[in-house]
Amino acid sequence: LGSDWHLSLQAYNIHVNGVLHCRVRYSQLLGLHEQLRKEYGANVVPAFPPKKIFTLTPAEVEQRREQLEKYMQAVRQDPTLGGSETFNSFLRKAQQETQQIPTEEVVLEVLLSNGQKVKVTILTSDQTEDVLEAVASKLDLPDDLVGYFSLFLVRETKDGAFSFVRKLQEFELPYVSVTSLHNPEFRIILRKSYWDSSYDDDVMEHRVGLNLLYAQTVSDIEHGWILVNKEQHRQLKSLQEKVSKKEFIRLAQTLKYYGYLKFDPCITDFPEKGCHVVVSAGNNELNFQVRLPNEQIKEGSFKVTRMRCWRVTSSVPMSNGPSGSSPGKSEVKLELAFEYLMSKDRLQWVTITSPQAIMLSICLQSMVDELMVKKSGGSIRKMFRRRANGALRRSDSQQAVKSPPLLDSPDASREPMAKLSSKLTSVSLRGISHSSSANDVGANDFHGNYAFEGIGDEDL
Repeated sequence: LGSDWHLSLQAYNIHVNGVLHCRVRYSQLLGLHEQLRKEYGANVVPAFPPKKIFTLTPAEVEQRREQLEKYMQAVRQDPTLGGSETFNSFLRKAQQETQQIPTEEVVLEVLLSNGQKVKVTILTSDQTEDVLEAVASKLDLPDDLVGYFSLFLVRETKDGAFSFVRKLQEFELPYVSVTSLHNPEFRIILRKSYWDSSYDDDVMEHRVGLNLLYAQTVSDIEHGWILVNKEQHRQLKSLQEKVSKKEFIRLAQTLKYYGYLKFDPCITDFPEKGCHVVVSAGNNELNFQVRLPNEQIKEGSFKVTRMRCWRVTSSVPMSNGPSGSSPGKSEVKLELAFEYLMSKDRLQWVTITSPQAIMLSICLQSMVDELMVKKSGGSIRKMFRRRANGALRRSDSQQAVKSPPLLDSPDASREPMAKLSSKLTSVSLRGISHSSSANDVGANDFHGNYAFEGIGDEDL
């Protein structure tokens, strides 16, 4: 949360996933607080920074910003308040007002994995689940399969591939999110949202589900996300010619990296600093293909069940220009760091420096969610289809994996480097510090992993 000194009224910038989500005033946040108190009671809702009669001094303004930051963090990380329609609708409305997009009927283009475009008529104020359901309806995808898919914000590359930015969340408006970027390279794509390939059986029961899964699998193979040797390629081509889609998917399931999301080349500090790496997420792990300084390629995997916690940070060099100026996109450095159980008694931090750090973190969180649902004997259908009485309910594990987004201060007179804890699937706030070390971050920056607690000696 940052203060905008160019407005006559004090306003706060709420950044989510590294971009400005909305700009709100104290009175709006107070209104949210009062509504939450009314619905959930004073004992549940955290304390809110009090009103002041007199004009605030600069020190008091900064103190209030920090207090509001902590308040929003506490609300978002509460499983009841943070998942409430009251909180999420507040963020959606604020996003729409900040971008000054009126509520009206529009046509939104959503891509499928094979490049096919699905045009749906929606309102600019429709939330993510509304848009997902509109796309599913246009495709004739059955209601009980909608939850197996999600909408993702991607950036189209010159070769026609997609670089994943993030999964669209319940507190945002997809039309506003994509159009506010003012760049035609950013698109919305429909893709399966689960990791365990055994759920493919559910999706393949229906013609439309089968077609979507088939298109995604073909696309992943064409873009080199799934490794295929010559003999496997021959078999797949034969099945394609016979239009044997189920058999094609069954064969693909046996191939390396099936169901993985492949990320753009980036930098890691493992096994040593400055190594170039290609990271893929899938099968409850992050797979590393590391190019060592001697040009040797090494491969290894980090299991999500051995990650004690993780965090995303954003290092933003402050400009020397006017107070309200913001850093260029090339200046913002995103990092994902996770603490990994290397051996029975040794934990080690591993850092990935990548513009896709937030998407990587979202992948980790969704893997944990899925593992916890499976561990408790729950249903993936219930996990994804959680709308009830107009409210979105979180899966149980989301209480464990807390995701702080960020509040920043564009005031250039502050520290030259601002480290901002970034958001994954929530909106909370944190102050600014000098530190760039993973070991110096406070507890609220960490995404705790309940799945980690289930590790036994047999897993090591």
